[in-house]
Amino acid sequence: MSEKFDVIVVGAGPAGNAAAYTLAKGGLKVLQIERGESPGSKNVQGAILYADALERIIPDFRDDAPLERHIIEQRMWVLSDDAYVGSTYRSAAFDKPPYNRYTIIRAQFDKWFSQKVQEAGALLLCETTVTGLMMDGDRVAGVHTDRGGTVYADLVILGDGVNSLLANKAGFHPELKPRDVALAVKEIHFLPEPTIESRFNVQPEQGVVIEMAGKITQGMVGTGFLYTNRESLTIGVGCLLSDFKANGVPPYQMLEDMKKHPAIAPLLEGGEMKEYCAHLIPEGGYKAVPQVCGHGWLMVGDAAMLVNSVHREGSNLAMTSGRLAAETALELAAAGKPMTARNLAAYRARLEDSFVLKDLKKYQRLPQVFDRNHQFFTDYPDLLNGAAHTLLTVDGVDKKTKEKQVRKNFVTRRSPLGLVGDAFKLWRAFE
Repeated sequence: MSEKFDVIVVGAGPAGNAAAYTLAKGGLKVLQIERGESPGSKNVQGAILYADALERIIPDFRDDAPLERHIIEQRMWVLSDDAYVGSTYRSAAFDKPPYNRYTIIRAQFDKWFSQKVQEAGALLLCETTVTGLMMDGDRVAGVHTDRGGTVYADLVILGDGVNSLLANKAGFHPELKPRDVALAVKEIHFLPEPTIESRFNVQPEQGVVIEMAGKITQGMVGTGFLYTNRESLTIGVGCLLSDFKANGVPPYQMLEDMKKHPAIAPLLEGGEMKEYCAHLIPEGGYKAVPQVCGHGWLMVGDAAMLVNSVHREGSNLAMTSGRLAAETALELAAAGKPMTARNLAAYRARLEDSFVLKDLKKYQRLPQVFDRNHQFFTDYPDLLNGAAHTLLTVDGVDKKTKEKQVRKNFVTRRSPLGLVGDAFKLWRAFE
Protein backbone atom coordinates (compact mmCIF):
# COMPACT_ATOMS: atom_id res chain seq x y z
CA MET A 1 0.00 0.00 0.00
CA SER A 2 1.64 3.23 -1.15
CA GLU A 3 -1.36 5.54 -0.78
CA LYS A 4 -0.86 8.60 1.40
CA PHE A 5 -3.25 9.64 4.17
CA ASP A 6 -3.66 12.82 6.15
CA VAL A 7 -3.46 10.87 9.40
CA ILE A 8 -2.68 7.28 10.40
CA VAL A 9 -4.08 6.15 13.76
CA VAL A 10 -2.40 3.08 15.28
CA GLY A 11 -4.78 1.16 17.54
CA ALA A 12 -8.56 0.74 17.80
CA GLY A 13 -9.08 1.17 21.53
CA PRO A 14 -10.96 4.10 23.11
CA ALA A 15 -8.13 6.57 22.40
CA GLY A 16 -7.56 5.45 18.81
CA ASN A 17 -11.26 5.30 18.01
CA ALA A 18 -11.88 8.73 19.52
CA ALA A 19 -9.06 10.21 17.43
CA ALA A 20 -10.01 8.44 14.19
CA TYR A 21 -13.71 9.33 14.52
CA THR A 22 -13.06 13.00 15.26
CA LEU A 23 -10.56 13.28 12.40
CA ALA A 24 -12.82 11.56 9.87
CA LYS A 25 -15.85 13.64 10.91
CA GLY A 26 -13.65 16.68 10.41
CA GLY A 27 -13.04 15.72 6.79
CA LEU A 28 -9.49 14.35 6.92
CA LYS A 29 -8.40 11.20 5.11
CA VAL A 30 -7.77 8.70 7.91
CA LEU A 31 -6.32 5.19 8.05
CA GLN A 32 -6.73 3.24 11.30
CA ILE A 33 -4.56 0.16 11.81
CA GLU A 34 -5.44 -2.53 14.36
CA ARG A 35 -3.38 -5.68 14.97
CA GLY A 36 -6.35 -7.67 16.28
CA GLU A 37 -8.65 -9.62 14.00
CA SER A 38 -11.38 -7.13 14.90
CA PRO A 39 -11.64 -3.99 17.06
CA GLY A 40 -11.93 -5.05 20.68
CA SER A 41 -10.32 -8.45 20.27
CA LYS A 42 -7.07 -7.22 21.88
CA ASN A 43 -8.57 -4.66 24.25
CA VAL A 44 -9.09 -5.24 27.96
CA GLN A 45 -10.64 -3.00 30.58
CA GLY A 46 -12.74 -3.32 33.76
CA ALA A 47 -14.95 -1.90 32.10
CA ILE A 48 -16.62 1.38 33.01
CA LEU A 49 -17.73 3.86 30.36
CA TYR A 50 -17.70 7.51 31.40
CA ALA A 51 -20.52 9.15 29.49
CA ASP A 52 -19.20 12.72 29.41
CA ALA A 53 -16.01 11.80 27.52
CA LEU A 54 -17.90 9.90 24.82
CA GLU A 55 -20.76 12.40 24.64
CA ARG A 56 -18.30 15.12 23.61
CA ILE A 57 -17.38 12.92 20.64
CA ILE A 58 -20.69 11.23 19.77
CA PRO A 59 -23.50 13.23 21.44
CA ASP A 60 -26.23 10.67 20.68
CA PHE A 61 -24.21 7.55 21.59
CA ARG A 62 -26.93 6.36 24.00
CA ASP A 63 -29.29 5.70 21.08
CA ASP A 64 -27.52 2.54 19.94
CA ALA A 65 -24.34 1.90 21.94
CA PRO A 66 -24.20 -1.57 23.61
CA LEU A 67 -24.47 -0.40 27.22
CA GLU A 68 -24.93 -2.82 30.13
CA ARG A 69 -26.14 -0.94 33.25
CA HIS A 70 -25.99 2.68 34.40
CA ILE A 71 -24.22 3.05 37.75
CA ILE A 72 -26.31 4.29 40.67
CA GLU A 73 -24.15 3.05 43.54
CA GLN A 74 -20.44 3.11 44.38
CA ARG A 75 -18.99 1.06 47.23
CA MET A 76 -15.48 1.41 48.64
CA TRP A 77 -14.18 -1.53 50.70
CA VAL A 78 -10.99 -2.01 52.74
CA LEU A 79 -10.67 -5.73 53.38
CA SER A 80 -8.88 -7.71 56.05
CA ASP A 81 -8.61 -11.51 55.76
CA ASP A 82 -12.23 -12.12 56.73
CA ALA A 83 -14.03 -8.76 56.95
CA TYR A 84 -14.26 -5.32 55.42
CA VAL A 85 -14.98 -1.73 56.37
CA GLY A 86 -16.22 0.66 53.77
CA SER A 87 -18.54 3.33 52.55
CA THR A 88 -21.38 3.47 50.04
CA TYR A 89 -22.69 6.28 47.89
CA ARG A 90 -26.05 5.66 46.23
CA SER A 91 -27.72 8.48 44.36
CA ALA A 92 -31.21 8.97 42.95
CA ALA A 93 -29.64 11.64 40.73
CA PHE A 94 -27.45 8.96 39.09
CA ASP A 95 -30.70 7.10 38.26
CA LYS A 96 -31.99 9.94 36.11
CA PRO A 97 -31.05 10.31 32.43
CA PRO A 98 -28.72 11.29 30.98
CA TYR A 99 -26.78 8.72 32.99
CA ASN A 100 -23.21 9.49 34.04
CA ARG A 101 -21.48 6.07 34.02
CA TYR A 102 -22.19 2.66 32.53
CA THR A 103 -20.76 -0.82 32.68
CA ILE A 104 -19.88 -2.21 29.25
CA ILE A 105 -18.46 -5.33 27.64
CA ARG A 106 -15.42 -4.10 25.76
CA ALA A 107 -15.59 -6.54 22.87
CA GLN A 108 -19.13 -5.41 22.02
CA PHE A 109 -18.54 -1.73 22.70
CA ASP A 110 -15.33 -1.48 20.67
CA LYS A 111 -17.00 -3.06 17.64
CA TRP A 112 -19.79 -0.48 17.92
CA PHE A 113 -17.33 2.40 18.26
CA SER A 114 -15.29 1.12 15.32
CA GLN A 115 -18.41 0.97 13.16
CA LYS A 116 -19.04 4.63 13.97
CA VAL A 117 -15.45 5.40 12.97
CA GLN A 118 -15.93 3.69 9.61
CA GLU A 119 -19.30 5.38 9.04
CA ALA A 120 -17.52 8.70 9.59
CA GLY A 121 -15.24 7.87 6.67
CA ALA A 122 -12.07 6.37 8.14
CA LEU A 123 -10.51 3.28 6.55
CA LEU A 124 -9.94 0.44 9.05
CA LEU A 125 -7.24 -2.15 8.46
CA CYS A 126 -7.34 -5.08 10.93
CA GLU A 127 -4.99 -8.04 11.46
CA THR A 128 -2.14 -5.72 10.58
CA THR A 129 0.87 -4.98 12.75
CA VAL A 130 2.76 -1.73 12.49
CA THR A 131 6.37 -2.91 12.65
CA GLY A 132 7.96 0.52 12.80
CA LEU A 133 7.65 4.21 12.09
CA MET A 134 8.80 5.49 8.71
CA MET A 135 11.25 8.31 9.42
CA ASP A 136 12.24 11.16 7.14
CA GLY A 137 15.12 12.61 9.10
CA ASP A 138 13.63 13.46 12.49
CA ARG A 139 10.08 13.53 11.11
CA VAL A 140 7.62 10.66 11.22
CA ALA A 141 6.32 10.35 7.66
CA GLY A 142 4.34 7.12 7.90
CA VAL A 143 4.45 3.55 9.16
CA HIS A 144 5.89 0.21 8.10
CA THR A 145 3.44 -2.71 8.30
CA ASP A 146 3.60 -6.47 7.97
CA ARG A 147 0.91 -6.21 5.28
CA GLY A 148 1.16 -3.78 2.42
CA GLY A 149 4.58 -2.39 3.23
CA THR A 150 4.91 1.33 4.01
CA VAL A 151 2.02 3.76 4.32
CA TYR A 152 2.64 7.52 4.31
CA ALA A 153 0.86 10.27 6.24
CA ASP A 154 1.33 13.83 7.40
CA LEU A 155 0.63 12.73 10.98
CA VAL A 156 0.78 9.44 12.92
CA ILE A 157 -1.18 9.08 16.17
CA LEU A 158 0.06 6.33 18.45
CA GLY A 159 -2.73 4.71 20.44
CA ASP A 160 -1.29 1.21 20.67
CA GLY A 161 -1.39 0.69 24.44
CA VAL A 162 0.86 0.92 27.46
CA ASN A 163 3.55 -1.34 26.03
CA SER A 164 3.86 0.77 22.88
CA LEU A 165 6.79 -0.86 21.14
CA LEU A 166 6.61 1.69 18.33
CA ALA A 167 7.21 4.66 20.61
CA ASN A 168 9.91 2.82 22.52
CA LYS A 169 11.67 1.65 19.38
CA ALA A 170 11.62 5.19 17.96
CA GLY A 171 12.96 6.64 21.21
CA PHE A 172 9.79 8.60 22.00
CA HIS A 173 8.97 6.54 25.09
CA PRO A 174 11.53 5.34 27.67
CA GLU A 175 11.70 1.71 28.75
CA LEU A 176 8.77 0.98 31.06
CA LYS A 177 9.65 0.68 34.73
CA PRO A 178 7.88 -2.21 36.53
CA ARG A 179 6.82 0.16 39.34
CA ASP A 180 5.02 2.37 36.79
CA VAL A 181 2.89 -0.44 35.36
CA ALA A 182 0.26 -2.68 36.93
CA LEU A 183 -0.79 -6.12 35.75
CA ALA A 184 -4.53 -6.68 36.14
CA VAL A 185 -6.47 -9.89 35.69
CA LYS A 186 -10.24 -10.14 35.42
CA GLU A 187 -13.01 -12.66 34.92
CA ILE A 188 -16.62 -12.36 33.78
CA HIS A 189 -19.10 -14.57 35.64
CA PHE A 190 -22.59 -15.10 34.22
CA LEU A 191 -25.44 -15.44 36.69
CA PRO A 192 -29.18 -16.11 36.29
CA GLU A 193 -30.66 -12.71 35.36
CA PRO A 194 -32.78 -11.98 38.49
CA THR A 195 -29.83 -12.84 40.76
CA ILE A 196 -27.96 -9.59 40.16
CA GLU A 197 -31.02 -7.52 41.06
CA SER A 198 -31.60 -9.35 44.34
CA ARG A 199 -27.96 -9.54 45.44
CA PHE A 200 -27.21 -5.88 44.79
CA ASN A 201 -30.66 -4.38 45.51
CA VAL A 202 -31.03 -2.84 42.06
CA GLN A 203 -33.56 -2.75 39.25
CA PRO A 204 -32.81 -4.35 35.83
CA GLU A 205 -31.07 -1.29 34.31
CA GLN A 206 -29.28 -0.16 37.47
CA GLY A 207 -25.69 -1.06 38.34
CA VAL A 208 -23.26 -1.17 41.25
CA VAL A 209 -19.49 -0.69 41.35
CA ILE A 210 -17.36 -2.03 44.20
CA GLU A 211 -13.75 -0.82 44.44
CA MET A 212 -11.60 -2.75 46.90
CA ALA A 213 -8.24 -2.39 48.64
CA GLY A 214 -6.51 -4.18 51.49
CA LYS A 215 -5.45 -7.75 52.16
CA ILE A 216 -6.78 -9.05 48.81
CA THR A 217 -3.55 -7.80 47.21
CA GLN A 218 -1.45 -9.80 49.70
CA GLY A 219 0.71 -6.85 50.72
CA MET A 220 1.24 -5.54 47.20
CA VAL A 221 0.28 -2.12 45.87
CA GLY A 222 -2.99 -2.60 44.05
CA THR A 223 -6.77 -2.75 44.08
CA GLY A 224 -9.65 -5.03 43.22
CA PHE A 225 -13.01 -4.35 41.62
CA LEU A 226 -16.42 -5.88 40.97
CA TYR A 227 -18.90 -4.48 38.45
CA THR A 228 -22.47 -5.50 37.63
CA ASN A 229 -23.25 -6.07 33.95
CA ARG A 230 -26.66 -6.90 32.52
CA GLU A 231 -26.35 -10.68 33.01
CA SER A 232 -22.89 -11.03 34.50
CA LEU A 233 -20.38 -9.77 37.03
CA THR A 234 -16.89 -8.56 36.18
CA ILE A 235 -14.35 -9.17 38.94
CA GLY A 236 -10.65 -8.40 38.87
CA VAL A 237 -7.53 -7.35 40.73
CA GLY A 238 -4.36 -5.55 39.71
CA CYS A 239 -0.99 -4.86 41.34
CA LEU A 240 2.27 -3.22 40.37
CA LEU A 241 4.38 -5.34 38.07
CA SER A 242 7.38 -4.73 40.34
CA ASP A 243 5.47 -6.24 43.30
CA PHE A 244 4.41 -9.31 41.34
CA LYS A 245 8.04 -9.80 40.37
CA ALA A 246 9.32 -9.38 43.95
CA ASN A 247 6.64 -11.44 45.69
CA GLY A 248 6.34 -14.28 43.21
CA VAL A 249 2.54 -14.48 43.58
CA PRO A 250 0.88 -15.49 40.27
CA PRO A 251 -1.85 -12.99 39.31
CA TYR A 252 -4.38 -15.74 38.63
CA GLN A 253 -3.80 -17.18 42.12
CA MET A 254 -4.37 -13.77 43.69
CA LEU A 255 -7.70 -13.52 41.87
CA GLU A 256 -8.67 -17.03 42.99
CA ASP A 257 -7.88 -16.16 46.61
CA MET A 258 -9.80 -12.90 46.32
CA LYS A 259 -12.92 -14.71 45.08
CA LYS A 260 -12.90 -16.85 48.25
CA HIS A 261 -13.11 -13.86 50.59
CA PRO A 262 -16.27 -14.17 52.72
CA ALA A 263 -17.51 -10.75 51.54
CA ILE A 264 -17.03 -11.59 47.85
CA ALA A 265 -17.82 -15.29 47.50
CA PRO A 266 -21.59 -14.90 48.13
CA LEU A 267 -21.83 -12.33 45.32
CA LEU A 268 -20.34 -14.81 42.83
CA GLU A 269 -22.17 -17.91 44.07
CA GLY A 270 -23.85 -19.87 41.29
CA GLY A 271 -22.07 -17.97 38.54
CA GLU A 272 -20.31 -19.51 35.58
CA MET A 273 -16.96 -18.03 34.55
CA LYS A 274 -16.98 -17.38 30.79
CA GLU A 275 -14.01 -15.05 30.26
CA TYR A 276 -10.52 -14.57 31.70
CA CYS A 277 -7.97 -12.00 30.55
CA ALA A 278 -4.96 -10.00 31.69
CA HIS A 279 -3.87 -6.47 30.86
CA LEU A 280 -1.06 -4.02 31.60
CA ILE A 281 -2.19 -0.66 33.03
CA PRO A 282 -0.06 2.50 33.33
CA GLU A 283 0.11 3.43 37.03
CA GLY A 284 3.04 5.84 37.19
CA GLY A 285 0.88 8.96 37.13
CA TYR A 286 1.93 12.43 36.06
CA LYS A 287 5.66 11.85 36.46
CA ALA A 288 5.55 8.83 34.15
CA VAL A 289 3.86 10.68 31.26
CA PRO A 290 6.38 10.70 28.39
CA GLN A 291 6.82 13.20 25.59
CA VAL A 292 3.41 13.11 23.89
CA CYS A 293 4.13 15.00 20.68
CA GLY A 294 6.89 15.45 18.16
CA HIS A 295 7.65 16.06 14.50
CA GLY A 296 4.79 14.30 12.69
CA TRP A 297 3.43 12.29 15.62
CA LEU A 298 1.19 12.38 18.70
CA MET A 299 0.65 9.87 21.51
CA VAL A 300 -2.71 9.16 23.20
CA GLY A 301 -4.32 6.97 25.85
CA ASP A 302 -2.41 4.22 27.62
CA ALA A 303 0.54 4.71 25.28
CA ALA A 304 0.92 8.16 26.85
CA MET A 305 0.48 6.68 30.37
CA LEU A 306 -2.79 8.56 30.85
CA VAL A 307 -4.54 6.68 33.67
CA ASN A 308 -5.78 8.13 36.95
CA SER A 309 -5.05 5.20 39.27
CA VAL A 310 -6.49 6.97 42.35
CA HIS A 311 -9.99 7.15 40.90
CA ARG A 312 -9.58 4.08 38.64
CA GLU A 313 -10.26 6.17 35.53
CA GLY A 314 -8.72 5.30 32.21
CA SER A 315 -11.13 5.13 29.29
CA ASN A 316 -12.31 8.71 29.81
CA LEU A 317 -8.72 9.97 29.78
CA ALA A 318 -8.08 7.85 26.68
CA MET A 319 -11.10 9.13 24.74
CA THR A 320 -10.43 12.71 25.79
CA SER A 321 -6.78 12.54 24.73
CA GLY A 322 -7.78 11.02 21.39
CA ARG A 323 -10.30 13.79 20.82
CA LEU A 324 -7.84 16.54 21.80
CA ALA A 325 -5.16 15.07 19.52
CA ALA A 326 -7.62 15.02 16.62
CA GLU A 327 -8.80 18.57 17.30
CA THR A 328 -5.19 19.75 17.29
CA ALA A 329 -4.60 18.11 13.91
CA LEU A 330 -7.85 19.48 12.46
CA GLU A 331 -7.00 22.99 13.59
CA LEU A 332 -3.56 22.82 11.96
CA ALA A 333 -4.96 21.32 8.75
CA ALA A 334 -7.62 24.04 8.51
CA ALA A 335 -4.95 26.70 8.91
CA GLY A 336 -2.70 25.02 6.34
CA LYS A 337 0.05 24.58 8.91
CA PRO A 338 2.47 21.61 8.83
CA MET A 339 2.45 18.88 11.50
CA THR A 340 5.72 20.02 13.07
CA ALA A 341 6.73 19.45 16.67
CA ARG A 342 6.26 23.12 17.41
CA ASN A 343 2.75 23.22 15.99
CA LEU A 344 1.72 19.91 17.52
CA ALA A 345 2.80 21.14 20.96
CA ALA A 346 -0.70 22.62 21.12
CA TYR A 347 -1.87 19.08 21.94
CA ARG A 348 0.19 18.99 25.14
CA ALA A 349 -1.21 22.40 26.05
CA ARG A 350 -4.74 21.08 25.52
CA LEU A 351 -4.00 18.11 27.80
CA GLU A 352 -2.59 20.42 30.49
CA ASP A 353 -5.69 22.58 30.30
CA SER A 354 -8.07 19.60 30.58
CA PHE A 355 -8.95 17.40 33.56
CA VAL A 356 -6.61 14.74 32.15
CA LEU A 357 -3.30 16.21 33.28
CA LYS A 358 -4.82 18.41 35.98
CA ASP A 359 -5.98 15.28 37.84
CA LEU A 360 -2.72 13.40 37.26
CA LYS A 361 -0.78 16.41 38.48
CA LYS A 362 -2.91 16.65 41.63
CA TYR A 363 -1.99 13.07 42.62
CA GLN A 364 1.54 13.03 41.21
CA ARG A 365 3.17 12.05 44.54
CA LEU A 366 0.81 9.21 45.40
CA PRO A 367 2.28 6.38 43.26
CA GLN A 368 5.68 6.82 44.92
CA VAL A 369 4.12 7.05 48.41
CA PHE A 370 2.31 3.74 48.00
CA ASP A 371 5.27 2.06 46.30
CA ARG A 372 7.51 2.89 49.28
CA ASN A 373 4.96 2.34 52.05
CA HIS A 374 3.33 -1.07 51.77
CA GLN A 375 1.87 -0.77 55.29
CA PHE A 376 -1.14 0.86 53.65
CA PHE A 377 -1.87 -2.58 52.17
CA THR A 378 -0.81 -4.70 55.15
CA ASP A 379 -1.12 -3.10 58.61
CA TYR A 380 -3.88 -0.61 57.98
CA PRO A 381 -6.55 -2.98 56.61
CA ASP A 382 -6.13 -5.13 59.73
CA LEU A 383 -6.14 -2.10 62.04
CA LEU A 384 -9.28 -0.56 60.51
CA ASN A 385 -11.22 -3.80 60.53
CA GLY A 386 -9.95 -4.68 64.01
CA ALA A 387 -11.05 -1.31 65.36
CA ALA A 388 -14.53 -1.73 63.86
CA HIS A 389 -14.83 -5.25 65.29
CA THR A 390 -13.75 -4.14 68.77
CA LEU A 391 -16.05 -1.11 68.92
CA LEU A 392 -19.09 -2.91 67.50
CA THR A 393 -18.80 -6.02 69.68
CA VAL A 394 -21.22 -5.82 72.63
CA ASP A 395 -19.66 -7.87 75.44
CA GLY A 396 -20.06 -5.89 78.66
CA VAL A 397 -16.80 -3.98 78.24
CA ASP A 398 -17.25 -0.22 78.45
CA LYS A 399 -16.60 1.89 75.37
CA LYS A 400 -13.79 3.92 76.96
CA THR A 401 -11.84 0.72 77.59
CA LYS A 402 -12.51 -0.38 74.02
CA GLU A 403 -11.23 2.91 72.65
CA LYS A 404 -8.04 2.48 74.67
CA GLN A 405 -7.65 -1.02 73.22
CA VAL A 406 -8.09 0.30 69.68
CA ARG A 407 -5.43 2.98 70.26
CA LYS A 408 -3.11 0.38 71.78
CA ASN A 409 -3.54 -1.89 68.74
CA PHE A 410 -2.65 0.95 66.38
CA VAL A 411 0.47 1.84 68.37
CA THR A 412 1.48 -1.83 68.61
CA ARG A 413 1.41 -2.20 64.82
CA ARG A 414 2.61 1.31 64.03
CA SER A 415 4.55 3.60 66.39
CA PRO A 416 3.04 7.04 67.13
CA LEU A 417 5.76 8.58 65.01
CA GLY A 418 4.97 6.14 62.20
CA LEU A 419 1.26 6.96 62.35
CA VAL A 420 1.95 10.67 62.16
CA GLY A 421 4.44 10.12 59.35
CA ASP A 422 1.97 8.07 57.32
CA ALA A 423 -0.75 10.67 57.78
CA PHE A 424 1.66 13.40 56.63
CA LYS A 425 2.67 11.37 53.58
CA LEU A 426 -0.94 10.96 52.52
CA TRP A 427 -1.71 14.61 53.17
CA ARG A 428 1.26 15.66 51.04
CA ALA A 429 0.29 13.22 48.28
CA PHE A 430 -3.29 14.52 48.10
CA GLU A 431 -2.73 18.25 48.57
